[in-house]
Amino acid sequence: MNPAFVPSSLKFGTSGLRGPVVELNGVPAFAYTRAFAEMLKEDGSAAASNNIVLVGRDLRESSPNIAQLCCAALRESGLIPLDCGALPTPALAYHGMRFGIPAIMVTGSHIPEDRNGLKFYRAQGEIDKNDEASILAWHAKLGIAYVPASARAFRDQTPDTDLIGAYKTRYRDFFGAGALKGLTVGVYQHSSVARDVIVEMLETLGARAVPLGRAASFIPVDTEALRQEDEILARQWAGEHTLDAIVSTDGDADRPLISDADGAFLRGDLVGAITAKSLGADTIVTPVTSNSALEASGAFGMVLRTRVGSPYVIEGMGEASQSGARAVVGFEANGGVLLGSHIVQDGRQLAALPTRDAMLPILCALREIVIQDKSLAEIGAAFAFKAAASNRRQNVATEKSAAFVSRLEQDEAFLFELMTPLGGVAGFSSRDGLRITAKNGEVVHFRPSGNAPELRVYVEAGTQERADSLLVWGLERAEMHTS
Repeated sequence: MNPAFVPSSLKFGTSGLRGPVVELNGVPAFAYTRAFAEMLKEDGSAAASNNIVLVGRDLRESSPNIAQLCCAALRESGLIPLDCGALPTPALAYHGMRFGIPAIMVTGSHIPEDRNGLKFYRAQGEIDKNDEASILAWHAKLGIAYVPASARAFRDQTPDTDLIGAYKTRYRDFFGAGALKGLTVGVYQHSSVARDVIVEMLETLGARAVPLGRAASFIPVDTEALRQEDEILARQWAGEHTLDAIVSTDGDADRPLISDADGAFLRGDLVGAITAKSLGADTIVTPVTSNSALEASGAFGMVLRTRVGSPYVIEGMGEASQSGARAVVGFEANGGVLLGSHIVQDGRQLAALPTRDAMLPILCALREIVIQDKSLAEIGAAFAFKAAASNRRQNVATEKSAAFVSRLEQDEAFLFELMTPLGGVAGFSSRDGLRITAKNGEVVHFRPSGNAPELRVYVEAGTQERADSLLVWGLERAEMHTS
């Protein structure tokens, strides 16, 4: 069999394999799933799960067909796929971890609909970087060049358990039926795979849910780089309704989007901090892109910084637990929260779920409104975060982004010239991209995206107005040196 042509734009990034639909939807989806299956068979994981693998998907137009290819590849490998249909990524992962079953989620998360991806899970949780290397090695070894004609002619089995129901029960049992009583919450539904689940969950916990903005086609909601349309809609809805908050998620519901009563969205790292404090975390694990005020807040005994990407946060949570941390919560600047240890409150236990989950931070943030009898804006302000902003320059070849960041890191004269308007360079970190602290105390961070042809820019400053201005400046510098 001749080796298949693999487009360079299909690659593992910060969370799974992603790329253009035209390149993934076909032989590559089939081939990478076969590679995943062979890895599971090789190390005994498949046998341990009775050869069962779960397959779920988001609401993108291409996702059903890609999920079908995944199921076909698993059958071709001698495994048993269970078609779980459309459901939140954390609901799929939760079921897999509870019952020791590997899983594949077909989703591009927040990226545009013309792109999609595969998230692979072992029975213990998300695959790590070593697993990615193993999948790539099997992919090369198999050299799959076509999908067998008989691969699609099969109706796959479905789980005999209500995965979404079990996911909702997880939070109902922990928070309690009346935990959100008295709140009125807008739910920006758009094309989130959890759009109905959120409404049902809020009402189960006693809140009044107001569905808003349900979409007929896919909308790429990026919690780190909000569309202006979404910000306008939130302010509009806040003016039309009396709401305590507006909540939403990205496409596969592993990242939350939460606004206060005025329709102003909270940054994801602030949402993570509110969640961690609500759960009584003594240790938080978060990437270098999260707000630098976390350490200064004094809210947590330990703050561990990592590279961007859930595999790195998961690795850090494991290290924290091994070092004796009691309650470990991980979160990313995009708001995705990962629960690294069991949490016990008021005699109720919430089991660890070391994968990004939007439901937990949504419910924790809303519960804090009830417990503290304060607005979400007041609750967030208590952390004294620096004003921050982030966005990305799209359609920038990864090679160009990497070259720009590499030059900044290695060419001192170039770096100092770039930062002269900010008073020069006080220090920098190259943990992930280049995070530069200027002598005036402001922060500018350039980071090539790990899963899309984008260059992301993060900034921190003394006021939001200055942060917004600094972000424009940073994006202009990025454009100037990557065009």
